[in-house]
Amino acid sequence: MDILVFGHSGQVATELRMLATDKLRITTLDRAAADLTDAAACAAAISKHAPDAVINAAAYTAVDRAEEDEATARLINADAPAAMAQACADRGIPFVTISTDYVFAGDGDTPWQPHDPTGPMGAYGRTKLAGEQAVAAAGGTWAVLRTSWVVSAHGNNFVKTMLRLGAERDMLTVVDDQIGGPTGAAEIALACVTIAQKLVTAPELSGLYHFAGAPDTSWADFARGIFEKSGIECEVTGIPSRDYPTPATRPLNSRMDCSKTTASFGIKRPDWRTSLDEILAQLAQSDAT
Repeated sequence: MDILVFGHSGQVATELRMLATDKLRITTLDRAAADLTDAAACAAAISKHAPDAVINAAAYTAVDRAEEDEATARLINADAPAAMAQACADRGIPFVTISTDYVFAGDGDTPWQPHDPTGPMGAYGRTKLAGEQAVAAAGGTWAVLRTSWVVSAHGNNFVKTMLRLGAERDMLTVVDDQIGGPTGAAEIALACVTIAQKLVTAPELSGLYHFAGAPDTSWADFARGIFEKSGIECEVTGIPSRDYPTPATRPLNSRMDCSKTTASFGIKRPDWRTSLDEILAQLAQSDAT
């Protein structure tokens, strides 16, 4: 199977490259090969490569910056996947794109189900929701995989930030009223491939899906878990989100009901503690080389 991936050096795209085998050929496109601010160029790339399926692992993820640059975020998060989805629909091939819990209002404490009412609180969520809606409207075979709190041994993410700060300080304050599921990029990549492969023979499974790590936790407790597993002695004091203001409002409730994903594709919620073990092992290995 030939899968074309938009994205190359991001967390999920990096993990997708690592899944390639003789039978699973994965081609990733960096910015030079596919300008995500040019929707027509994205569609042209699909026509050029003629893959069996497409995964969009690229996005404008600078949540705070999007508040001042929503136009660019919309080009990348909405217009580009819209063109990709239409190109895939025209070719009759599956299209899988990654979205976010930020499409919801972030209130309450009940896990979000795929068809719950949306209500993004900021520009990032609005542009990702617009992308979801455009993908569905293209009318092809598609899946939107919403996820949360993505971490890996690559790029910039919470795990790497905590390891750096924990090595520098004896105490950190971390918000403890935002609850969600940390999710390994490796697990997201494998889920995307599994879904794309299944959609080839079961296009009727097209739709919205959730995928997040378990168990749900707070950022503060996640930080404590990182320090415990890495052997770093750093005390974590939990604080409310109001004491750590940011340009974009973060959702307090990022819990996601992933039962539909399990029922449709046999993909279970990964344990983030196991994912964290693997991430720390990868970082240790890279430090040793």
